[in-house]
Amino acid sequence: MASFIRMGLTQSGYSVDLAESAGAAESMVAGNAYDLIILDVMLPDQSGIDTARHLRGDGYQGPILMLTALSGTKDRINGLDAGADDYLAKPFDFGELQARVRALLRRSHSGNGMTSLLRMADLEMNLLTRVVTRNGEKIQLTPKEFSLLEYFLRHAGRPVSRVSIAESVWDMHHDSESNVIDVYVNTLRKKIDKPGYTKLIRTIVGVGYVLTDETPA
Repeated sequence: MASFIRMGLTQSGYSVDLAESAGAAESMVAGNAYDLIILDVMLPDQSGIDTARHLRGDGYQGPILMLTALSGTKDRINGLDAGADDYLAKPFDFGELQARVRALLRRSHSGNGMTSLLRMADLEMNLLTRVVTRNGEKIQLTPKEFSLLEYFLRHAGRPVSRVSIAESVWDMHHDSESNVIDVYVNTLRKKIDKPGYTKLIRTIVGVGYVLTDETPA
């Protein structure tokens, strides 16, 4: 089920990491800034309810959506008391999961001062409406192009390697013989850096890419 959820959300344009145990989840949250956590109650090493409590105790403030086969009122109360923001009982429709994710992200961004916009120069990405514009002109991106651009914007001004892109956007180990990342970057460039616009996506030979509006030296 976890693989199915990851595949569905990734195809919808989200960047998704998968933890196969509570311990792995807590370690990943400690080292990364996640916008939302989907947490199953049934985990191999401890209850998801305890995991939610630990995550809150460690300072995670983003929304937590709990999944469970236990749909009783007491179970929901226990999960919510542990720090969950919403509860979804299995089996569920994937469309409902997506709706819950969108609602939690909207609530999170509007309620805690987090920005739903990522910007670089005249390039703007709205994470809630999933609309990208350049100089006010709407740009149509595929879900994977959207995820790639989001990764660039979140690391704006910092060089990113093909390995980091592969692991974060494609969730795979980078194959040095494959040019799939270069193909996607070039396709994204054609949409973002049209003639007449300042070139934002630049290649760093031997390193990877960088998104910047600084004038080349």
